Amino acid sequence: MHNLMLKSTVSHDSADKAALVNAAISDHSILGRIGPLEVRLARDTEEVAAAQAIRFRVFYQEMGARSSSQSAEERDADRFDAVCDHLLVIDTTLPGTECDRIVGTYRLLPQEQALAAGGFYSEAEFELEKLIARHPDRRFLELGRSCVLPAYRSKRTIELLWQGIWAYCRRNRIDVMTGCASFHGTVPAAHAEALSFLAHYCQADGAWSIQARSKRYVSMDLMPLEAIDAKAALSGMPPLIKGYLRLGAKFGEGCVIDWDFCTTDVFVVLPVEAISERYIAYYGAEAQRFAA
Repeated sequence: MHNLMLKSTVSHDSADKAALVNAAISDHSILGRIGPLEVRLARDTEEVAAAQAIRFRVFYQEMGARSSSQSAEERDADRFDAVCDHLLVIDTTLPGTECDRIVGTYRLLPQEQALAAGGFYSEAEFELEKLIARHPDRRFLELGRSCVLPAYRSKRTIELLWQGIWAYCRRNRIDVMTGCASFHGTVPAAHAEALSFLAHYCQADGAWSIQARSKRYVSMDLMPLEAIDAKAALSGMPPLIKGYLRLGAKFGEGCVIDWDFCTTDVFVVLPVEAISERYIAYYGAEAQRFAA
């Protein structure tokens, strides 16, 4: 962030330009910045529609999702979008409008806004209401619909997203991050080693335990403990799930097949106090500037 110092003798034109720069810097929607990329919240319905179009390109055109409820507008949209905050990754070097510069998105649903929607999205797959009931003094945030255009799937973009999420959590005093994360495809056995690793080594327990709903429950324990190669299991996980693990997340019991999105979903549980100190130091140093 720039520190602008203006002399009293500066021209009116320069003062006007400085005011515009200061206004941009103080934009409350911005949550992080790395080089030409910035992460911020969608500011209007037009930007939400652009995020939905990005989701459609990734989920439907690239990954093969299918749903009879999708409209001809080629957007991935549902009833939760209206009450969510939409995190956007913007490439400020791209031509066109702000909507044309959106290259990634993440959907954020705070607990208070979920109440207005009648619950969280992931409650259709996992018993989230039971987990929340055990922690009445905690503020939950559901993360979902994460996607980035192919050209931007890099470590830097992932870091920027986490910088933005951390700033958002600080700004909104979030205590627990939750949500579904996905393996591609509808055959859990294709991810047997990775799922078994999560089941044996990373399962949430005690007050943080959560299960897939009984009618949709599919076991993640597909290999005996002694047969699991940890290195191979980790290499077979999607980058998002590996990112959650690095932060200190645990996972629910059982996975769920999402036939519409052609994915195998697992449930992430990440209390803020469980986040590794080195990652708080890493992301927090930058995010703190945008958390006020």
